[in-house]
Amino acid sequence: MAKTRPGKRDLESYTIRGTNKVVRVGDSVLMRSAENEKNPYVARVESIEADVKGNVKVRARWYYRPEESIGGRRQFHGIKELFLSDHYDVQSAHTIEDKCIVHTFKNYTKLDGVGPEDYFCRFEYKAATGGFTPDRVAVYCKCEMPYNPDDLMVQCEACKDWYHPACLNMTVEQTKQLDSFTCDECSSLDRKRPPSRTSASGLPNGKVNLKQAEHKRQKK
Repeated sequence: MAKTRPGKRDLESYTIRGTNKVVRVGDSVLMRSAENEKNPYVARVESIEADVKGNVKVRARWYYRPEESIGGRRQFHGIKELFLSDHYDVQSAHTIEDKCIVHTFKNYTKLDGVGPEDYFCRFEYKAATGGFTPDRVAVYCKCEMPYNPDDLMVQCEACKDWYHPACLNMTVEQTKQLDSFTCDECSSLDRKRPPSRTSASGLPNGKVNLKQAEHKRQKK
């Protein structure tokens, strides 16, 4: 934590104006943008301090939305995806509108339901250069794209890779009706093998394995 400047004192918390919601260091918050019609900014609170007049300010580390980054939004970026940047600012605490939760990517995909307060982050972002950490992530499907948790995918029962319905020339509804799925590459290999005396066991529910997290309906 940065040293407190003369005439300033560190605070453990701040109560958002007009609410009973308490913000502490390390919390993620929504902050009013300069143009009110825009989405609120998202930041992580690094410190909270007050001056002798009682004015409270927070040191904010900004999250960027994909469209705010140098490369822009790409196909695999989720609707609720954020990048934790190396861009810091000091802002009036009165610009904090609400608290939010920025999950790890893994935890976000396990949510039973995604609410307005839920976001996720899997990359750190260098605002000056547009660089990302990590600079490589796992890719899936024929299109070799990273996983977008907003998109439904279907798993091949042989190779265990995941595929987008569109890349299989199928609709989402058609995919949901499948009882089993084997990708073209594995199917061609199977045709070259002698028949097995044991049948492959399916999933417990007798349906193909589907992968999707953020397609869950938003909580109202």
